[in-house]
Amino acid sequence: MNVKVNIKKLNDKAVVPTYGSEFSAGADLYACVDGEVEIKPHTTVVVPTGIALELPQGFAGLIYARSGLATKKGLAPANKVGVVDCDYRGEVKVALHNHSEETQKIDAGERIAQLVITPYITAQFIECEALSETVRGAGGFGSTGRK
Repeated sequence: MNVKVNIKKLNDKAVVPTYGSEFSAGADLYACVDGEVEIKPHTTVVVPTGIALELPQGFAGLIYARSGLATKKGLAPANKVGVVDCDYRGEVKVALHNHSEETQKIDAGERIAQLVITPYITAQFIECEALSETVRGAGGFGSTGRK
């Protein structure tokens, strides 16, 4: 599936997201910064991309870690997965958290995250007195697969 997404550059240095290969699910987002950004161990820095999106109604942009950046530098989105709603028109920013023990640097134009465009379903929440019974019931974390 291919959807059209309008992109507005908010900064002349901004880079339009790109796909690394023909079948990549995520498009790379680039840091739009002057110089380099330092991220100290176990801290979070919000990194601008210099772009705004106009996603079609019924679609969201999910911001995930880039596997190379996460494994080599310990940098990943602080909120694990960022969500860009289809009615948001502000700058897309990535809150990068440094999980490593060393200060890491992000350079201008560096790929910092990946954006996956996906359809979503909204729910109509209906309050009720009881829910249907299941074998699992209220069993929580780690409750399945036990004998």
